[in-house]
Amino acid sequence: MKITAITTFIVPPRWLFVRVDTDAGVSGWGEPIVEGRAQTVAAAVDELSDYLIGKDPRRIEDHWNVMYRGGFYRGGPILMSALAGIDQALWDIKGKQLGVPVHELLGGPVRDRIRTYSWIGGDRPADTARAAREAVARGFTAVKMNGTEEMQYVDTYAKVERVLENVQAVRDAVGPDIGLGVDFHGRVHKPMAKVLMRELRPYKLMFIEEPVLSEHLEAIPELAALSPAPIALGERLYSRYDFKRVLQTGGVDIIQPDPSHSGGITETLKIAAMAEAYDVALALHCPLGPIALAANLQIDALCHNAFIQEQSLGIHYNADNDLLDYVVDRSVFTYEDGYVAIPNGAGLGIEIDQAYVNERALVGHRWRNPVWRHADGSVAEW
Repeated sequence: MKITAITTFIVPPRWLFVRVDTDAGVSGWGEPIVEGRAQTVAAAVDELSDYLIGKDPRRIEDHWNVMYRGGFYRGGPILMSALAGIDQALWDIKGKQLGVPVHELLGGPVRDRIRTYSWIGGDRPADTARAAREAVARGFTAVKMNGTEEMQYVDTYAKVERVLENVQAVRDAVGPDIGLGVDFHGRVHKPMAKVLMRELRPYKLMFIEEPVLSEHLEAIPELAALSPAPIALGERLYSRYDFKRVLQTGGVDIIQPDPSHSGGITETLKIAAMAEAYDVALALHCPLGPIALAANLQIDALCHNAFIQEQSLGIHYNADNDLLDYVVDRSVFTYEDGYVAIPNGAGLGIEIDQAYVNERALVGHRWRNPVWRHADGSVAEW
């Protein structure tokens, strides 16, 4: 079996798909996307295809190492995301050729389903509370919200009060038994993170995400001593070597690698195993499309420390297209009682609607994240 073609598709709302074809008539799909940099990642996939065309797609570990190590410069969001999507597609091919889901190739599942949460926004209290009620009405037992808008290194207590009002509005809307994660989104610097950690204690949070940017890992143990909830981070880390520093530094209770950024299935499984050795939980990051979710669920099936899965059904980014639009069988992701079933079809377990992908790729997108500024005109973290 040989790889004959690697094709990317930029599709709404902000996704990038890749299809890897073979001379055996088996194709695999992956989702190699950096949100806001789709065209750049597509170019990286094209460059990697120079090596892969003509190779046996089943030699996944070797291909991963060549793509990672063979370019001399390595790591970072663009390369690791391009590599991730190709890796997902290669596992999809292998599972389809053998007629089994990816998780069967890697030891078999430890679970049949996993708890999910829905992202509900967070910049305006009334809107966020309404989104939380709607998510719970759809069956979710956990939600995640943004905690704050832009925040200076040292900011006013009026900003702090708005955060608390927002969290209180959601807690009032859904009650005490719904899991509630608050995402600082890297928007907060250490001085204000210390204030917020203390003030959020009454709300019985499921976790606090990215209390500071991952560049500031040295601050995490200090913040962990103040935190009223487990600390989660990792969506902006890309390899086992990045996560090695997280685990060695300590203070992080939940890692959140994104298998469309963190080297695909091959690398993310290694990251998860490292975390398990440190008794750290896994909650994969996935505000993306159906191929990414399918790859995430294959990993969730295999990892004992996985406890909850992010997913994008109905989130505000999906105005043009939603999670299920690109799959032939919309029931493949079976949501029930706050859980989603692990797909058991061959490969990643989903069938992509090629005709619809072609149609939407003609529309494409050039999605960019907002640029925020503080009151003094300086650029703020988004």
